[in-house]
Amino acid sequence: MISMEWAASNAAWGMIAAFVGGLVIAGALVWAVRLGIKVRRREPGPPRRSDHPTLPPTGPVMESREVREPNEMPLARDESERLTPHEIHASGSRRSADQQRPRWNSGSGGSFGGGPGTT
Repeated sequence: MISMEWAASNAAWGMIAAFVGGLVIAGALVWAVRLGIKVRRREPGPPRRSDHPTLPPTGPVMESREVREPNEMPLARDESERLTPHEIHASGSRRSADQQRPRWNSGSGGSFGGGPGTT
């Protein structure tokens, strides 16, 4: 009889400990949220539209548009000869002689091989 009372009292103490532990965890979470709100209020707000930089009235500065073409890799004179880094061009492309922008052919679908006759 005493062992059942003792087991029941241990179960009751276990339930009370679990309940108090849950209250402590819930209290810690509420404290963390309130601390986060307080820290957030001290931070500056997001920038307004007027705070962002704007283009000058003359338009973009230092912008240039040009058509470029690939720079071919120079070939060595002999098969046994190697090219050194100073013999290779620094850039992978160069200014094209033809500065007309390439346009799609009418009737051509563009990517994925779509052209005349394809549906």
